[in-house]
Amino acid sequence: MSGSLGQTIRLGLKSLLLQKMRSALAALGIFIGTTTVIWLVAMGEGVSYQAQQQILELGATNIIIRSVEPIPASGEKSRVKSYGLLRADYQRILSNVPTIVRSVPIRELKRECRVNARTASINLIGCAEEHFELNRLEMARGRWMTKQDNQENLIVLADGTAQKLFPGENPIGKNIKVESDVYTVIGQTKARSASAAIGGSLDSRDYSFDAYIPLETFRHRVGDQIMTRTGEGMNFKGEIVELTQITLTVGDVQQIDETVAIVETLLKKYHEKQDYAVVVPKELLRQAERTKAMFNVMLVVIAGISLLVGGIGIMNIMLATVTERTREIGIRRALGAKRSHIIQQFLVETLVLTGSGGLLGVLCGLMCGPLFRTTRAIVTAFSPDLLPPIVYTLEPRIALWSVLLSLFISLGVGLLFGLYPARRAAMMNPIEALRHE
Repeated sequence: MSGSLGQTIRLGLKSLLLQKMRSALAALGIFIGTTTVIWLVAMGEGVSYQAQQQILELGATNIIIRSVEPIPASGEKSRVKSYGLLRADYQRILSNVPTIVRSVPIRELKRECRVNARTASINLIGCAEEHFELNRLEMARGRWMTKQDNQENLIVLADGTAQKLFPGENPIGKNIKVESDVYTVIGQTKARSASAAIGGSLDSRDYSFDAYIPLETFRHRVGDQIMTRTGEGMNFKGEIVELTQITLTVGDVQQIDETVAIVETLLKKYHEKQDYAVVVPKELLRQAERTKAMFNVMLVVIAGISLLVGGIGIMNIMLATVTERTREIGIRRALGAKRSHIIQQFLVETLVLTGSGGLLGVLCGLMCGPLFRTTRAIVTAFSPDLLPPIVYTLEPRIALWSVLLSLFISLGVGLLFGLYPARRAAMMNPIEALRHE
């Protein structure tokens, strides 16, 4: 039996080698399909991993409450709008929610700062000491703010802000002017990568041009009411916001749902309008995982269609091969070959084509990372602005299941689409086959 199978395999390989170009083109479809499965899933895994890492940076045990400008009611007109989180909300949450182990309020605002003739547009953030650890900041020079700095005119600059205002200089101890207020620089943070927007829940965040001052200093120097000029003349509009964001940390991830329920109840009681949003990173992570699963299914379906097309191509070639080798089949049957032997021979040929195409596709698929980085480097060298920013941080991640699945599908396609031509060859009448010219 083993000798018969070995002979069948040798005959199959010999037949394929007689038509090298045809065999190579037949395997090419499977090669492309297998590579496509692995590459698409790897790119999808890379994007998903990047998104999940950004969500994890927010902290699985954190609850983020943001001030949101509400949609004005029909006919409502006001030069000064008051909305968002209040300091009273912050105190009520601390007093009524026992599961909180850390709370970090901030107030942020776009501002223009100046040092001599140099200016920079910054994101001025009034915050507390805990803001440093919460956002995983690191000091490059000087120090961070402490509780003793409350209400002092001190400022910590982000890396981009410091480079723009003090290029090639040490900013520590120097003064900068933010609007009409003067602050003394006590520290500079290290460069920190930006975080991308996460769905519709959180906007993207660039830490490069931040500047940090004590929250109480922000309250007394900048105030809650901000007026901005609209158009020409003396037309102004304003808004009153006490806190931009409150980040709460609980002791255990199991306490998240209970804490969110209490926080939302407190906010609904004292806010007539929906001028706040509660974001839970744990829920974002679940959503990201669901999106990843749906994305992977879609990618596999798309790549599976490619394999299906390759399989149809192989069946077409094998049917043509059966017609061309009708006399050969008749001779083998006349010499005593059974129908099962004919089926085995043609199935072996088909599986060799799909198997070799699949294996080569796997090898090419595993090269996804190096090829992607090389292509990105070449394109960047010719045109640095051609690619979108996400491409420069994206790293493909090969998923083992995609490799196994693509190889399994390629062999399955060979078996499925090779069976019909093999059966057609086996069912030929030996006498009719011998008469075929």
